[in-house]
Amino acid sequence: MTKSKKEFPSGAKRVYQGVIYDVWQWEQILFDGSSATFERLARPDSVQVIAVSGDRVILQDQLQPDWEKPGITLPGGRLEQGESPLIGAMRELREETGYESNDWELLQEFSPSSHFIWTIHTFVARACKKTGAPNLEAGERIRELAVAFEEFLTYGEEPVFRNHDIKPLLIRARYEAGYRRTFYSLLFSGNV
Repeated sequence: MTKSKKEFPSGAKRVYQGVIYDVWQWEQILFDGSSATFERLARPDSVQVIAVSGDRVILQDQLQPDWEKPGITLPGGRLEQGESPLIGAMRELREETGYESNDWELLQEFSPSSHFIWTIHTFVARACKKTGAPNLEAGERIRELAVAFEEFLTYGEEPVFRNHDIKPLLIRARYEAGYRRTFYSLLFSGNV
């Protein structure tokens, strides 16, 4: 598990509040004693779920209104105000796929850039069961894909797979036999 979430320096002020992104600025003393204005973006944390049902991993063939072309993704999305990562992951899985699970494990927490205050929380949801129909937002076009473990690993090298922070895990599991066994066990049995 990795976590590199940064905080704002003291004296930082929000200078722009958007729908998703906020811009924060502060004066930073430089090495020569002068100062300059620095800034960082903040946005709500997000979640993504490696959902396993039977011997399959649930992926999504998805299109969003601002994407040029469809992509393959894990179920997931933004956390709501005050929502914990686990509760958000459970909600996103249920909304986007209609699946639920009682067997959850945090796999990693990843901050994509030092210029953002933003963490992506990745969970594994084992023994997922379909309990209803997806409840998609107006800006989501999602088609479910259920793939075998070995096919899931190939997405580490697919440009169409949009969960870039997961790609190194998939590539490692594809080419390193010991890690493949460990990763398989994590997804399908939870006994690592």
